[in-house]
Amino acid sequence: MTRTVIESKSKTAVIGFDEPFCVIGERINPTGRKKLAAELEAGDFSTVEKDALEQAACGAMVLDINAGVVYNSNPNPNETEPPLMRKMIELVQGLVDIPLCIDSSVPAALEAGLEAAEGRPLLNSVTGEEERLEQVLPLVKKYNVPVVAISNDDTGISEDPEVRFAVAKKIVERAADFGIPAHDIVVDPLVMPIGAMASAGQQVFALVRRLREELGVNTTCGASNISFGLPNRHGINAAFLPMAIASGMTSAIMNPTRPVEMEAVRAANLLMNHDPHGAQWIGFARVLDAVEAGTPFPEAAKAASQARGASGGRRGGRRRRG
Repeated sequence: MTRTVIESKSKTAVIGFDEPFCVIGERINPTGRKKLAAELEAGDFSTVEKDALEQAACGAMVLDINAGVVYNSNPNPNETEPPLMRKMIELVQGLVDIPLCIDSSVPAALEAGLEAAEGRPLLNSVTGEEERLEQVLPLVKKYNVPVVAISNDDTGISEDPEVRFAVAKKIVERAADFGIPAHDIVVDPLVMPIGAMASAGQQVFALVRRLREELGVNTTCGASNISFGLPNRHGINAAFLPMAIASGMTSAIMNPTRPVEMEAVRAANLLMNHDPHGAQWIGFARVLDAVEAGTPFPEAAKAASQARGASGGRRGGRRRRG
C-alpha cells in the first residue's frame, strides 16, 4: 500500500491508505491574516510560536509553514521570502519536534526551507505548469522529499474533474521521469466551494477514489475550501472530512485547533479501523469532556497529551537525503 513518509529530526508521520488520517496544521500562514503579516515584517514571531505550540498540542501530525508575506518595505517575494522561510522553519523546529510542510510559490523559498529543515519535510507544491515542473521537481529529487501536486496547470483551475485528474496524472508521470516514485506524490485534486458549485463535494470524492485506484497516490486538500462563503463553516467542514476520508483521502491541510473538525477526523479514523482498540477516540473524548467543563481546547489537549506521556507522531530516526 502507498505510504508517504515525512520526518522531523526524530519523529515520523506517515500518510497512507491504511494509516490514520494525517492532519497538516494550516495556521502558520500569513495569507488573509493581516496581523500575522505585519508581525512577520516587523520581525515579531510571537504568533508563529503560539500557533506552532497550539497546533502540535491539538493533534497536528505535520505543520505547514508558509512565509508568503508581501512586505510594504519590499514587495519582491523573491528577495524577502527565502530568508523569512528559513527563519520560521528554524524557529518552529526549536519549539516542536514534528515534521514540517514547506509551503511557497517561490522556488528560492522552497530551497531555503529544504536547506533549513531537519529530517524529510513535505514540499508544497508543484503544479502542472511546465515552468513549475521544471523548477520544483529537481528540488524534490535533489533533497529526496515528498511533494504536494496541485491539479491545475497553465490553463488555470478547471471545473471539470476529468481535466483535474489528467493534470494529476501528468504530474505523476513527469515526476517519474525525474526518478520520483508515486508514493512521494501527494495529490491535491482541488476542492471547490460548495456554495459556488453544488457538485463540488461529489466531484472531489469521485476524484479521490480515481487517484487512489488508478494512480496509487495519496491525497490532500485545503479542507476549509469546501465551506468558503457559507455560514457555520466548521459544521460543513466537519461533515466533509469523514466523507472525504471514506472516499480514500489520506490527509488535509486544516485547522487542528477546531475541536468539531478534529472530532470528525478522530471519529472517521475509528470507523475506518485506523484507530486500534479505539484508544485515540477514547483519549479525545476525555479532551472534549474538559472542553465542555470550560477548559480551552488547546490547553485540554496539551494536558491530555502530557498525562499520556506522549507528544504525538511516530518515533523514527532521521532519514539521510539523496
